[in-house]
Amino acid sequence: MTTSTNTSAPEPAAADPASDALSARGVSKSYGRGETAVHALRDISLDFERARFTAIMGPSGSGKSTLMHCLAGLDSIDTGQLWIGGTEITGLSDAALTRLRRERVGFVFQAFNLIPTLTALQNITLPVTLAGGTVDDAWLQEIAASLGLLDRMSHRPHELSGGQQQRVAVARALLTRPDVIFGDEPTGNLDSATGAEVLSLLRRSCREMGRSIVMVTHDPGAAAYADRVVLLKDGALVGELERSTPEAILQALVKLGG
Repeated sequence: MTTSTNTSAPEPAAADPASDALSARGVSKSYGRGETAVHALRDISLDFERARFTAIMGPSGSGKSTLMHCLAGLDSIDTGQLWIGGTEITGLSDAALTRLRRERVGFVFQAFNLIPTLTALQNITLPVTLAGGTVDDAWLQEIAASLGLLDRMSHRPHELSGGQQQRVAVARALLTRPDVIFGDEPTGNLDSATGAEVLSLLRRSCREMGRSIVMVTHDPGAAAYADRVVLLKDGALVGELERSTPEAILQALVKLGG
């Protein structure tokens, strides 16, 4: 594996949001006011290329989860601009943001977030059903086959292993062919072997299906599956790693105090 390390924050090129899955320019976010204010994000400018797997890492309190929530339109920003797939989301109404997330963003969480009374098939198609849309059956079958779920579609979550439940969550995220899939510690509740399986599936979704993945993780082993690792500290972008190893990622985190 080739490892390229840049321990300083790179300067992004001039904004061309239409060519990227995600773009951020000058994004800042604070909680509270005055002396008690917490500066969660400080002037973040980043681009996330299409069909790439990016991990976001940093010490506790570095702002990685806040950055993901803002990029996904789940939280507002104080200053700056954000784009998803060429659409600027800064200033969109709640209704417009909800529609955009439903159609163009997928999520895979640490907790599988499956409805226990529904089958795997019903859980996968639930977002489309709730939106009143029509499921593309051919695409659904292709996803289920690629994730090894064809013989599990009638099973309910309690009848599935943890890895199978997370596969269902990945299938649900892929169903609408989103511009980007966000992973929030997606292997946090899995053993190492099952976690590696899920991470391989996410990487395949980039390389074989053209999806863009942005994952927040604290695990250097998980981050090593990514094409790129973005490093944050105290709400600021402080560096990047390209196609790195767990050892190199851990070393970079130690230097940051992670």
